[in-house]
Amino acid sequence: MSIKTFKPTSDGLRHAALPSFEEITKSEPEKTLLVPLKKKAGRNAQGKITVRHRGGGHQRKYRLIDFKRRKDNVPARVAAIEYDPNRSAYIALLHYVDGAKSYILAPNRLKVNDTVVSGEDVDIKVGNALPLSSIPLGTIIHNIELKAGKGGQLVRSAGNFAQLMAREGDYVQVRLPSGEVRMIRKECRATIGQVGNIEHEIVNLGKAGRTRNMGRRPHVRGSAMNPVDHPHGGGEGKAPIGRPSPVSPWGVPTAGYKTRKKGKHSDKYIVRKRKK
Repeated sequence: MSIKTFKPTSDGLRHAALPSFEEITKSEPEKTLLVPLKKKAGRNAQGKITVRHRGGGHQRKYRLIDFKRRKDNVPARVAAIEYDPNRSAYIALLHYVDGAKSYILAPNRLKVNDTVVSGEDVDIKVGNALPLSSIPLGTIIHNIELKAGKGGQLVRSAGNFAQLMAREGDYVQVRLPSGEVRMIRKECRATIGQVGNIEHEIVNLGKAGRTRNMGRRPHVRGSAMNPVDHPHGGGEGKAPIGRPSPVSPWGVPTAGYKTRKKGKHSDKYIVRKRKK
């Protein structure tokens, strides 16, 4: 993928760096793999806002992605690489030899007409899905399961990859993008390769309107508010925070404050933490 820049003919184009979508081979999604996606605007089932600064945005439909990859030993041809508005990665449309169709996350260097397959004894090839017990040490992987059969939960965003580090009994050690080394059951599956669209992190939308199209509303700084609205508010001119560390609107520290609960069940599977 390449990034497209523009002549600064307007403020919105001056700093914009947008994807050129050269890898995209199909503009319309597969209708049989679409489901409606209701807008929530940051609200929970009670209608209360639990995530601020969300709402509006362009209408979209959800693409059903096959994160499980349990159609074993049935080859599939990559029919198209498509854009997915619901995630940073691109998706690949697969046509199986038995007539079925599905979407998967498009790995880097996967092209149209390539063949992918899942199973225990398939080749170590980009796009193939195997149990962690069948993948050689040092292999780059993504879309990793935490529970066998549940579907990939780790390493799914654009440009990310993990690496298989070691084996120990019924577990394998996987180094995640954060630097954390974690033990995962060997029967869990993963997909070979790095997630595609690797230049996503250098995209610059250039103007507020493109952010609004993504469903993100304006975010006002706490220091620009009144004291009644935020602990950072008030004061004459640009006043300091007035307390040892910055806090949320409800007084919870936000800089270096640990929110992970102690004694969490999954802590015992962490071999090396992401923070030193």
